[in-house]
Amino acid sequence: MSSNTLVLLACLAVAVVLFLGLANMMRGGSANVSQKLMRLRVLLQFVAILVIMGVVWWRSA
Repeated sequence: MSSNTLVLLACLAVAVVLFLGLANMMRGGSANVSQKLMRLRVLLQFVAILVIMGVVWWRSA
């Protein structure tokens, strides 16, 4: 799997969870679900940043 694909997958995962959270909020869904999605989004953002930093480091080495 190429590094570009890893970065794309990490960013897409964040976007999917973000849109799921927005959809839940727009339809007046459970606040508990919104909190879980927000926590998952923050975790996925952290993972995405690690992936991006790892790719930058790998390409510079």
